[in-house]
Amino acid sequence: MDFYIREIQPKDNAAIEKIIRDCLIEFNAAHEGTAWADPDLGRFSEIYNSEENKYWVAANNNDKIIAGAGIGRLNAAGNICELQKMYCLPEARGKGVSDKLMETALAHAKKFYDKCYLETLENMTAAQRFYEKYGFVRIYEPIGCTGHFECDVRYIKEL
Repeated sequence: MDFYIREIQPKDNAAIEKIIRDCLIEFNAAHEGTAWADPDLGRFSEIYNSEENKYWVAANNNDKIIAGAGIGRLNAAGNICELQKMYCLPEARGKGVSDKLMETALAHAKKFYDKCYLETLENMTAAQRFYEKYGFVRIYEPIGCTGHFECDVRYIKEL
């Protein structure tokens, strides 16, 4: 699959929101306590617009958005960021899209942060294997207050 990665633009907000919502429906997570209820879900181009906090999208050759991932400061002790809103359409899974997004996000995070945290769901087992492949280590207590109280699996990575 041919694709490219770029920073999010205002025209991408609706497409990435749809991807996130579709994935949450797929994994039975379309409810309060997950990204489903985030008030800024359709405003990523506005939210991820500082030097430290960025969001990237992957698009195919027809400019269709197929995936996205972001890095944002985690409101917690220490210099920790969070891998945020990493979602990929089923048609783009297993094709290297998520790998490229992860590499882009981690390279950016290393410039500004010491650790990277993430939260996911127990039933997202492929995602957990993917995070572990990139050196994320499972932890059992949340860090900070993300508002995602239904996300029952957490990881951290030294950058």
